[in-house]
This record gives sequence, structure tokens and C-alpha cells, in this order.
Amino acid sequence: MVVGVEAPGGYGKTATLDEMVQRYRQAGVEVVGAEALGSTGEALGPVGGVAVVIDDAHQLPEAQVVQLCRLAETPGARLVVGYRPWPRPAAFARLTATLRQRRPALLLAPFTTEQIVELLAARFPAGLTAANRAALADSLRVQTGGVPRYVEWLVGAEDGGAWLAGGAKSGAVKAAGELPAHVLMQFRHDMGRLDLDCQIYLLAAEAGVAPHLDLLGALLARGPAEVSEVVDAIRATGLLGHDGSLVPVARRAVASLFPLDRRVAVRRRLAELQMDRGASVLGLARSLLGTGVSGPGVAAVFEAAAEEALPDEPALSAALFAAGATAGRPVRALAARWSHAAALSGDLGTALRMADEVIAGPRRPEQADCALVAAAALAHRGQLARSAELYRWSGTGPSAAFAAVGQVGTGQLAGIARNFDAEAPDAPPTLLSGAAALMARGVHESVGGSPTVALSSLVRASDLLEPAGPGVLLPDSPAALAALIALHCADLNTARAVLDRAVAARLGGTVMATRHRLLQAWILVMRGETAAARQYLPSNRDALQPRDRLFALALDVALARRDSDLSALRQAWAAASEAVLRHPVDLFTLLPLGELVVAAARLDDHTGITAQLQDARALLTRLGDPPLWALPLHWSCLQAAIIGNRPDLAEEHAKALAAGSGHSRYAAALADAADSWLAVLAGKVDPEQVSAAARGLHDVGLRWDASRLAGQAAIRTSDRRAMIALLDCARLLQGRPAGQRGTDREPVPDTADDASLSDREREVADLVLAGMTYRQIGDRLYISPKTVEHHVARMRQRLGCASRGELLATLRTMRRPARHAQNSGDHPDARREAMEGDGVAAVPAVAGVGANAAGDLS
Repeated sequence: MVVGVEAPGGYGKTATLDEMVQRYRQAGVEVVGAEALGSTGEALGPVGGVAVVIDDAHQLPEAQVVQLCRLAETPGARLVVGYRPWPRPAAFARLTATLRQRRPALLLAPFTTEQIVELLAARFPAGLTAANRAALADSLRVQTGGVPRYVEWLVGAEDGGAWLAGGAKSGAVKAAGELPAHVLMQFRHDMGRLDLDCQIYLLAAEAGVAPHLDLLGALLARGPAEVSEVVDAIRATGLLGHDGSLVPVARRAVASLFPLDRRVAVRRRLAELQMDRGASVLGLARSLLGTGVSGPGVAAVFEAAAEEALPDEPALSAALFAAGATAGRPVRALAARWSHAAALSGDLGTALRMADEVIAGPRRPEQADCALVAAAALAHRGQLARSAELYRWSGTGPSAAFAAVGQVGTGQLAGIARNFDAEAPDAPPTLLSGAAALMARGVHESVGGSPTVALSSLVRASDLLEPAGPGVLLPDSPAALAALIALHCADLNTARAVLDRAVAARLGGTVMATRHRLLQAWILVMRGETAAARQYLPSNRDALQPRDRLFALALDVALARRDSDLSALRQAWAAASEAVLRHPVDLFTLLPLGELVVAAARLDDHTGITAQLQDARALLTRLGDPPLWALPLHWSCLQAAIIGNRPDLAEEHAKALAAGSGHSRYAAALADAADSWLAVLAGKVDPEQVSAAARGLHDVGLRWDASRLAGQAAIRTSDRRAMIALLDCARLLQGRPAGQRGTDREPVPDTADDASLSDREREVADLVLAGMTYRQIGDRLYISPKTVEHHVARMRQRLGCASRGELLATLRTMRRPARHAQNSGDHPDARREAMEGDGVAAVPAVAGVGANAAGDLS
């Protein structure tokens, strides 16, 4: 038998040949090796009955290779030759050709996962499940490329076994960290035998550079033929995978064994060569961050890499610009793009500082671009008027359109019709410029035209920018503006759809991501889905930009109010009232302002909010009181007037809502609901009118407002049948079956008695039904308001009530208030809290109890 065994280093040639030697000897055949070959090229001695087994034949001198060729051609010869695929001098090429003529070469392959499983079973006979063994084997195969030598180093060595101990438990091999010392020693031996060119190739491969012959030729200063020889030599070592890259375990060995300065030098040279070729340098530049390299060449590499990273990784881009400056590139040359990257990454403070320094300096072309950055950053920080001023001053690209958006938002309509669609001379018609023009047109249309046309323009602008994704710096996204307009006309489905697409496209990058999520939360709040809304809120409010912080804190207030959580409401209000003072009023913050106006009335704390509300009214007046923006604020002010027991103000805002009722279906629903509220406040509860108005609110998406109207009307009717009908209406509008009192518990029957309540709880119940506040109850019973709150919470749990309003309904059915409490319901605080009753409200005033019975429960 004459056969060749071909494989790169580490694939098990020696083990295969040893097995053949063993079999020959078991068969009684004498085996000789390279020592039987002469050194002068004389003919090999008699071969009958002798098997010649030669390992690493590629290392033999030419004379011995010639002898092997003769032997391979000899009939009846027994010859087994193991060799690597490189080197291939002429004589050796003739030998391999002769061997293949006698029998196809035996080509050794990497280990399969199944073979590695067998090794692991022998190494870890116990304490390893079959599933973990299979997962660990697969992980080992990936890390080693299946090269048998590397697998056996890791599985067989003592320190390799310790290194694998964690993987034996988890089913995964470590993807980072130092290799075991024994394994590194083996790699050091193998890599140390390579010549300088091969070692440089390893360093280039460790840097992640694909084996382009021209790039390697420039790196090695070698011609194409010489470079091919280097590549073949490295492939023959077994260090490379099938795609020419280092197998992961070899890559980590290179990183551990070669000095850092040598690795950095190769990467730097590769990066400069890539620059000359016009190829990507991002990966190489990323690896050079923090190494301290400097000089004009590497500074240019950092700058080019920063431009590459800017669309998708703006934070990395900013870091690369900083590295370019450290490497010697003048800061003024980088400032415009650096500040742009900082702004896109959400670091608006750095962006503003850098851009402002350039704007304030001597006149330079970069000033216009820096003005665009500063204008966008100021818009996010709530300074919309200053932002519009900078956009106008810039005069580049889409600046005129963005200035128009800011001008509308701050009530400065003069000149907008002439400039919002204009572009700078010779400016290319980019996606951004087209989208900016649509944004300006849509915002302008929202104050003087059709909401449908406004929405259409903004949705189209958002679609136009989707391909730009996170790489475009915006003062506000068209998706956010479209959602705001849709929220102001209760088109919640459109608001959600446009925001979902913007989030999927990462429109506007990191700096817009939070704004989009906050508006998604606002949609859920308007629908009454408070639990779902909380999932969209950021955890750290203080880290937000002023505009986002205002929206987030207003959402905290909205959620606390809708949950009737007075303690949480006070806490949220403390932060929100401070944030509102820091943010000038503009058209696009009327939504949170309206929520804060209602909360101020709920807490009877108008500090700061009065001035903001006056500014909002002045803004709307300058814009001609556009119904789209003005009516929702009137609705919020109506709610505040109701809570604050100001029927005069309530009537004023109801009239404004009636005047705008023809503007849209949403406006009509608000106007009808306002009429119903006025009637309820006057003690004229018409169940059919209230139910119709509540259903109108529900139909335009305002489920919580709808349920609240029906529930509060139920509190104020003395007609038990009307009360039951209105409570059922409220529950249905909440999406719960009529008559249902809880979501997880069995309903409490109307005939329930109060045997389940303690004596103290019955006392508290009587006083609550009398309309007293927690503080007043505490004073009466000589306990703290917090203790009163605990008693109420326990009653609600025991009676299976899903809301505070339902608790009042149950208590009304069960008890009659004590005589001493029957006439104590006329407290201003209790009246305010009753008027704010959220969700399914309390039951009507019967048996002598006034309309203030909701007390702190609402």
C-alpha cells in the first residue's frame, strides 16, 4: 500500500501514522522511518516485507524526497508518507503526484462536535450532563476551529481542564480572557518557529484584516508571489480557519504572546495602508483607541474612522474624533463633525460647548455647520426660540425649514410663508432637506389649516427620513411632531403607527429615542393603559434633556393622578413643577402643561404653573388660537376648574370647547363632555346625556376620561337606578363587564354586610362616607393620616374592590354613616378630591350624605 496523509499542522498526522505503524507491527511487518533513507540519494535497500512510514516529509532534503519517489513507483512497496500542504518544491510536488497516482491522499479534517463529545466524556466522566457536554463540545469546536491539537490542549492539559471547569457547568467555553499557561506555552513554541513575514501576517490577521494580497504585499514589502508563499505557509500551520482568518483560540494566543507595541505598530501601518486604498479603517482605528499613537497619518485614520462610525455609532464617532485631536489633528478642523457626533450620541452639553466656541470665533466655513448642531441641541434643551434664531443665522441646507418649525412653535409667524420651503443656494436636494420642508409645511398647516393635511405632511417627512435612520441630527423628529398633532386630535392609532416605525428605523438616533418612547407612553396614558405606559418610562429622569425630562415628569404626574395615588402625585409634582419653570412654553409642550395644570388644581398648588399657563395662552393668541392646539388645553383647564370648584372658569372653558366643536370629531366629543360636566356640577345628572358624552370620549380614544365622567356623575345623582347605570357605563368604558367589582376576586354582593370589617375600620368607613379627608379623620380618631390610609387599603382588599371608587360603592351598600358624620361633608379639600375621582368613581349621595363623599378615596 502506498498512500499520502495530508493535513495542516495540528490535524493529527502523527497520530494517524502511529496508528498505522501499530497495525503493521501487529501484522508482523517491520516498520522503518526516515533513518532508512540515505543522505546521498542512493537507492533504498530491499523493501520486501518492510513498511516505510515517514512523518513530516515536507521537511526532508531533496535527495531523500527523490528516494521516496522511486519507492512510491516500486510495485509492492509499503509506503505511508505524512506531510503538510506547504512547502511544495519541485521534487516534493513530484512525490505527492506519484502518491496520488497510487491512491488518493488521506486528507485529515477538523474534529466534529461528536468527536469532541467523546473526548469530553473521557475527560469529565462524571458531573457533566449530556446536554452540557454537547453544548460545551460545540463551543470548543467554534473556539478551536475543530483543530485536534488545540482541542486536546484544552481538554487534556491540567490547567486546560481547570480553564474549562466553568464551561463544564454552563456548557460554554470562555470567549475572552487569557488562555491556560500550558496552552500558551505550546503556541509560543509553534509561533516562535515562524519567520518574520509569517509573524507579521499573524499580527495582521489578529487585527481582523482579510488576506488581501495587495494589502499584505504593501505591509510586508513583498511581491505577489512572495506574499502567496507566506499565506500558504501560515495555512499549513493549522492556525487559520477555512476563510483565512485566525481560529479564535489562535487569535487570543497572538494577542497574549506578541508585545503590545508590535501589535500596535502593525495595526497602525495597516490602517494607513487602508486609508491609501480608500478602504474601511473603522475596525483598525477602534483597536487603536487608547494606545497613545499619534502623528499626522494616524490622526487622519481616526478622523476617517469617525466619519464611518457617525451614522450608526455616534458615541464611537465622538471618541474617534477625540482620538484624532489627541493624535495631532487641530480641534478647529474637527469641531463641526465632532460636535455633530456628540449631539447624535446624546451628549448635548459637549456638542453645544464645541459648536458655540466655533460660532463665537473668527468667521470660518465651519461656523454654519456648528450653528446647525447648536440649534438642534438647543431645541432638545427646550430653547426653541434661540434654536430658530441659530437656524436662520446658519443659512445652510435645511436650516430655513427647521427655523420655520421653531418659529411656529414659539408663535413667530412673520415671514414663515416665504422661507419655510426655501433652501440655501446650490444646496443639493437631499432626503433631509425634503423632509425638513415637509416638517415645516406640516407644522405651519397645523395652526392655520387642516389637521389631516398637517399629519400627512409630517408622516411623509418621517417616511422620507427612515433610510437615514440614526445618522441624521434633528431638532425634533417628524414622527414626534406627527404624534403630537395626532395626540392633540386624539388620532391615537396614527400616533402609534408613526412612532412605531420611527423607533424601528432608529430615526434621529439616541438623542430622539427617548422622545419617541415618551410619546408612546403618552398614547397609552390617554387610553388609560397606565401599567403598559410605565414600561416606556426611563429610569433616570435627571439624566434626560430638559424637553424629555418635562414630558417624563408630566407622565409621572399623569400616572399618579390616574391611579389616585396622592402620595405619588405630590412627589411627582415636586419634580415636575421645578422642571416646568426651566422650560419655556412652546407649542409642542402644551400636552404636558395641560396635565400639570390639572395636577396643580388637584394639589391646590399653582406655584409657577399660572405664569406658564399665561404664556401658553399668549402663544396661542399670537397664533390665532388654532383649535388643534387650543382645545386640548381648554379641556385640561376645564378639569382643573372642576377640581378646584371654580364653576365660572369651568363655564368659560366649556364655551371655548363648544365654539370649536365643529373643528373635528374629537373637538365635538370634548364639547359634549364639557356640557355634561357643567350639568353634573349643577346637580342635573341626565344618565343618557352623560353616557352618550362618555361614549363619545371613549370612541376618540380617551377611555380614562370617559370612565371618569360616568363615574363622577354616579357620585352626584340621588337616583339609585341612574347611579347603577352610570357605574355600569363607567366599567364598560374601562373594558370591564358591567357590575364587575374586581379583576382578581369574586364580586362582593350588594347585600354584603360589614361583618368582615373591624370596629376601627367601620369607624373610618363612616367618616370617609361623610366626606372627611384622611387628615380630618385622623384628627377625629386621634390617629395619623397614614394610619387612616392603611385602614382604607385593608378595607379595599377585604371587600375585593378594584378601585377606590368601587370601595365607596360597596361601603354605601353595606353601611349608613353615623349621625355625627352626616353633615360633615362640606370640606373644600374633600370636594377637590371628590371632583378628581379617577376611573370608576364613587356612588351617589343618598341617605343624607353630600356629593363630597369620595373624600381621599378618589
